[in-house]
Amino acid sequence: MSGKRGEERNGREVVSESESARDDRSELLEDLLAGNHRALARTITKIEDRAPGYRELVSDLHAHTGDADVIGITGSPGSGKSTLVDRMAEHYRAEGLTVGIIGIDPSSPFTGGAVLGDRIRMSSTTGDMEVFFRSMSARGSLGGLSTATADAVKALDAFGKDKVIIETVGAGQNEIDIVKTADTVCVLVPPGSGDDVQMLKAGILEIGDLFVVNKADLDGADRTVMELREMIEGRSDRLSTLDADHHDRSDRSDSNGATGEESEGNAAGAHAEELSGDGPVTTVQEQGTDESDEDEEPQPESEPWTPQVLETVAKSGEGVEEFLDTLVAHREYLESSGRLERQLRNRYAEEIRALLREDSSALVERELAARGGIDAYLDRVMDNETDPYAVAEAIVGPLRECVEDRREEE
Repeated sequence: MSGKRGEERNGREVVSESESARDDRSELLEDLLAGNHRALARTITKIEDRAPGYRELVSDLHAHTGDADVIGITGSPGSGKSTLVDRMAEHYRAEGLTVGIIGIDPSSPFTGGAVLGDRIRMSSTTGDMEVFFRSMSARGSLGGLSTATADAVKALDAFGKDKVIIETVGAGQNEIDIVKTADTVCVLVPPGSGDDVQMLKAGILEIGDLFVVNKADLDGADRTVMELREMIEGRSDRLSTLDADHHDRSDRSDSNGATGEESEGNAAGAHAEELSGDGPVTTVQEQGTDESDEDEEPQPESEPWTPQVLETVAKSGEGVEEFLDTLVAHREYLESSGRLERQLRNRYAEEIRALLREDSSALVERELAARGGIDAYLDRVMDNETDPYAVAEAIVGPLRECVEDRREEE
């Protein structure tokens, strides 16, 4: 263990970080910020392995993040994700931009590590130190993204990479977790994949900002493009109906504030955001409540982003420039509409909740182990001397009381 025993707290010794560990972390951070690629690789390894001190390291990185453009590439297996990412990196380097790529691969059932290593399909930038590639394991995450991915993105961002590309494992509708990490989500669909297009209705359709029919030189590409556009139009109509209902209800609120009807409208708007992945109609400015603004003209609403359907042949490079131009257009939309900041707030909110769930679960597990483990209660439950709800309360109750007492003291 890299830490040392610290002060006693509530009768238990607390493990605190040793001075040498802090020095090592500080040196690693300094090397990373100085542009040392080996330090970047070590940092991501530390993050992925959840090594001692990784949380403090990620916390140190946070102040240096916020400049990278994070792009998610997802879609069904065989759609050419790796080839397109390779072309993207090649174009970005030609523009003088630096690139970080995280390839999320399936997990080995034996080691938990990545088993594909998509680097073998990315050859155009081999040897270019300004293109940093890292394969990471999905580690059983249902969304195809391990919990370490967001932290690895922070490392690449703090390092100074202009573009960070996340390529997911390609596990169908479970890929929706990428929306929690990427600013722009691109969904690749191979041509002639009627079943895949139907599958998109189950979830991925709702998160895509761009849909790319790759391998567009193959038969069936035109039909796939048409089906995608029809599905996107259907989604837009559904969101427009929900948003119109939201504004209609809001207009009926009285001067005393929100009414029950307005609350229902807000719920409809929230549902629209959940459906779209890009949110309901995005306004240039949130509606304010400051009385000094009452006589000002209302700010016009920006048009919602309509997901684009593009065709590419990544192997030859056909259509890639148009695809990259559309990525730029979406980034400009996010910044001008204020959506980028809203996405970031939502992302941090989700990250905080995830960490709270992780930490509270670990705390409960430690408390359960200290009481003899789950087996200490099973016999009593089987004999009807107690029940699962009572057991849960016996474990969580004292923890809840400690939290409440601490809150009252503050």
